[in-house]
Amino acid sequence: MKRTFTLILAALAAIILFAGLVYAVLVAAHLSEPAATTVSGLTSRRLWATLAAVLALVGVVIGGLALARPASRLGSASTPRGFPLGTSVALVAGLIAVLNGGLNLVVANGGPGTGNGVVGAAGVVVLGLIAMVVGGLGMTRSRSTV
Repeated sequence: MKRTFTLILAALAAIILFAGLVYAVLVAAHLSEPAATTVSGLTSRRLWATLAAVLALVGVVIGGLALARPASRLGSASTPRGFPLGTSVALVAGLIAVLNGGLNLVVANGGPGTGNGVVGAAGVVVLGLIAMVVGGLGMTRSRSTV
């Protein structure tokens, strides 16, 4: 019972931290004010942010698997060329996601509700940075085991 309660509290804390970081990115990009009229439905920029979020999430998951299983094919054990596969994928996916999220925020001309995908783009920036950190942790682990 205590473990379940602790996991629930940890998950809630992670969600609150993620939401706070997304809001901080929106404030930093000066896009935190909601729109006077909202656009509903999927727009091209919302789709762009969604696809970048999927890429960032893939990077986080693969990087997490690489940290959890260092001896596996995705792990931090070096491949014949010397680069750990999972951590490299996490770093590249995170970098591409951060660049796409940042570019979406730069070209946006309104805040949440305008159809520009700014909330998704802010989330992509945070998720992409998480993927890059997880990939970097895997890279340092692979260097320390060599």
